Amino acid sequence: MEKEHRKLIIIGAGPAGLAAGIYAARAELNPLLFTGMVLYGQASVTETIENYPGFPKGIGGNDLGQTFQVQAERFGTEIEYKQVDCLNLDARPFEVSTYGKEYTADSIILATGADNRKLDVPGEVEFTGRGVSYCATCDGWFYKEKDIHVVGGGDSALEEAIFLTRFARSVTIIHRRDSLRAGVLLEKRARIDPKINFIWNTIVKEIQGQEKITNLVIQDLKTQETKTIPSEGVFIFIGHTPNSDLFKHQLAMSEDGTVLVDRTYQTSIPGVFAAGEICDPYFRQVVTSAGMGAAAAISAVRYLEEMACNTP
Repeated sequence: MEKEHRKLIIIGAGPAGLAAGIYAARAELNPLLFTGMVLYGQASVTETIENYPGFPKGIGGNDLGQTFQVQAERFGTEIEYKQVDCLNLDARPFEVSTYGKEYTADSIILATGADNRKLDVPGEVEFTGRGVSYCATCDGWFYKEKDIHVVGGGDSALEEAIFLTRFARSVTIIHRRDSLRAGVLLEKRARIDPKINFIWNTIVKEIQGQEKITNLVIQDLKTQETKTIPSEGVFIFIGHTPNSDLFKHQLAMSEDGTVLVDRTYQTSIPGVFAAGEICDPYFRQVVTSAGMGAAAAISAVRYLEEMACNTP
């Protein structure tokens, strides 16, 4: 099968991938971007994003993604609504396989993102964006003077719970164990906060509501008793999973699958860069992912320029 060659291929169409497309296209690389199965990334399911600069009244996540796409295409990014099935980073040029077509590339930017770990209970999908959230920084403002719940017991859960006390009337942490996995200082701060309560040895079995959530069905893991409690919002922080299976065993990664990058966003393989939540387990914001995508594109441009200079 004949392979089409590109200077730069971008994998992923979230804020990181599309921002990379904007910068790479403006550098006249004519990048090819594969969207994968989720267009605009996790931001697409956020009803209103109010902390992205330039939109003082907020903007829907899907609308913001469309704005990114229009801008990327305007400068010359070619977008293919395809999923990359196979990636060979040992070959030079790199090999990219999709259904029905093969490509090669001198440089690649990986922007495949990460997925929040889900509870996988009834109501979770239906009420995402309508009472179910995975980002306190994004959505906390909507829960002013409300009684809400946080699911989880690690550092992220406690950090977000403490942050949510700025807005909520009360924050109740639901944890499946009788002790927390968070750091000592975080636990101390949470325990002394008058707005934070705890429900121990308990899991969420169902999320209920009409237009928005109204109740949680919870189960005590010691007694197996279930009961329904009122809730005006639930934030789920049980970890996230980087979408890195495509390049597993090819790049240096942390134990959880986060791709390791240097300060230029280059991975362990020269010419392969990463941006967004695939390499960011800390901030995980639309604005930081977009910034990382821009930086990765700048680095890719410089890499390709150096490669051209060193080619006889």
